[in-house]
Amino acid sequence: MESMNGELALFGGSKFIAVDFPRYRTIGKEEVVAATEVLESGNLSQFLGSWGPDFFGGPKVQEFEEACANYFGIKHAITVNSWTSGLVAAVGAIGVGPGDEVIVPSWTMSASASAILHWNGIPVFADIDTDSFCMDIEAVKKLITKRTVAIMTVDIFGQSANILQIVELAHGLGIKVICDTAQAPGARVGTKLAGTLGDIGGISLNYHKHIHTGEGGVLFTDDDELADRMRLIRNHAEVVVEPKGETRLDNMVGHNFRLGEIESAIGIEQLRKLPALAERRQRAAEQLSLGLANLTGLLLPKVSAGNTHVYYVYGMILEGHALEVGRPAIIAALEAEGVIGLMNGYQNIHLLPVYQNKIAFGNDGFPWTSPYCDNEVSYAKGICPVSEALHDSSFLGLQFCLFEYGSSEVQMVIGAFQKVWANLEVLSGSLR
Repeated sequence: MESMNGELALFGGSKFIAVDFPRYRTIGKEEVVAATEVLESGNLSQFLGSWGPDFFGGPKVQEFEEACANYFGIKHAITVNSWTSGLVAAVGAIGVGPGDEVIVPSWTMSASASAILHWNGIPVFADIDTDSFCMDIEAVKKLITKRTVAIMTVDIFGQSANILQIVELAHGLGIKVICDTAQAPGARVGTKLAGTLGDIGGISLNYHKHIHTGEGGVLFTDDDELADRMRLIRNHAEVVVEPKGETRLDNMVGHNFRLGEIESAIGIEQLRKLPALAERRQRAAEQLSLGLANLTGLLLPKVSAGNTHVYYVYGMILEGHALEVGRPAIIAALEAEGVIGLMNGYQNIHLLPVYQNKIAFGNDGFPWTSPYCDNEVSYAKGICPVSEALHDSSFLGLQFCLFEYGSSEVQMVIGAFQKVWANLEVLSGSLR
């Protein structure tokens, strides 16, 4: 292995990491047995889009939901076929309609905002802070208007947003809170689990999360009415409301967001593994932080007081003024040394074409041109200066749920970073 002070691989030296890291894999024999049992039963789904016992799905769906409710300490856990579906159900359940505004960070996956558009609501984008990469409550306060009906927090990269203060602010104004905890299953806020402290929350079970069922998600709520409404939206609400005796009909336009029996059987086994899997990410992050602590101009992840972090992404910030070399060159050097899974920024979804052009449904600018939309909401570049700057030049992430990071793998990553940092002057000089 090339020494720390050796010639950079980018300029012809040997790669510091000369082996392939194993892919992050959570599926084992337990899931194979569980899925096989469902296949052999012949009962791959037991959902019916009509009111009756099978409206709630089959035995594995209900077993998985009960296991999630118990694990996360929540009254209702509701499975869906994707977390995008879950967000659509959550936004619909709280009653978002045309012109209603929902505040959401721009530094997130696109579904956080498109779920708002689904109900003809208006996403209003808030900036983030550089410590947690989560929504900045001071930015949120400036965006609240008479049209604000909800705040959607996003527990990005593996730790909770400032949820206690956001809930206190929102509920004091009669505003609902949805917690998008797709990337932080098992993270804690004090004694509670992330995703359980708002009106609705939930996690993703997409294939590259901490645990997964291929695709899927789970919604959380302690509110009986919201739970009913999410189950209706999940399963053909418009057909079910009359026989069920449901009298509140807003947003009772249903879908097929149902999770199958095989996925639920896998989910039961995956949930049992979550504590150990999260702990492995935490150990890797702790080791990595110790090894990178003295590198000039590299800011490492911070964990908010009272929180735990489960490290879907190990998020760092490059201080350009201290490094005298830009992110593209550093990433190129690290990748040449064999570091894999690096993130060159993240994303600012307010800059996507749908928001820049305000074209979503049809070509006439709906829902922004709706008569119910009486606020001029800006999506101009500059509305989220912190997240924009992070994306454009300073954020550097390591995707912790793509590859397996045992002690030896982490030590190799540390060595590669140290080698690049030992050659920053050479790297900087090559760009002049």
